[in-house]
Amino acid sequence: MLDRDGVINQDSDAYVKSLAEWQPIPGALEAIARLYHAGWTVTVATNQSGLARGLFSSATLEAMHDQLQTLLQQQGAHIELICYCPHGPEDQCDCRKPKPGLFQQIATYFDVPNLRDVPVVGDSVRDLQAGIALGATPYLVKTGKGEQTLHQGGLPEGTLVFDDLSAVADYLLRVSP
Repeated sequence: MLDRDGVINQDSDAYVKSLAEWQPIPGALEAIARLYHAGWTVTVATNQSGLARGLFSSATLEAMHDQLQTLLQQQGAHIELICYCPHGPEDQCDCRKPKPGLFQQIATYFDVPNLRDVPVVGDSVRDLQAGIALGATPYLVKTGKGEQTLHQGGLPEGTLVFDDLSAVADYLLRVSP
């Protein structure tokens, strides 16, 4: 389970608001493809409060996700499920990370009672907290806001830290049966 901004694509404090601004992090798409070809099911859970803030439309967000899938298809891979929270922080929804609603959607989609030991990869504490609420294993990447997150501390117990998604994929492919 991957966060999007800062893990798969470049992040921006001004939000990723257009297809032109959506730029993959070097090596991230290849990492997803390697995982996919090794039999992993890849999903995305992402907060997208730019929708609630009126910074971009649902159609623009879908165009970004379509671009992601198109680039992965060129490598013979795809993401099985992309879940996103369209709400702002003040909306008090159940899906905005660090609440686990997006991860519950993923568990429901795959008809599993929990996400015990499933890797959740993010660049912020809230990404990791949302996953561990359902038993996932936290992986922090230093891309996006990851370096800042690492220096701020407060990581969930057992968090594994990697330079980027490619390094996470290398690790998972090395340790998984």
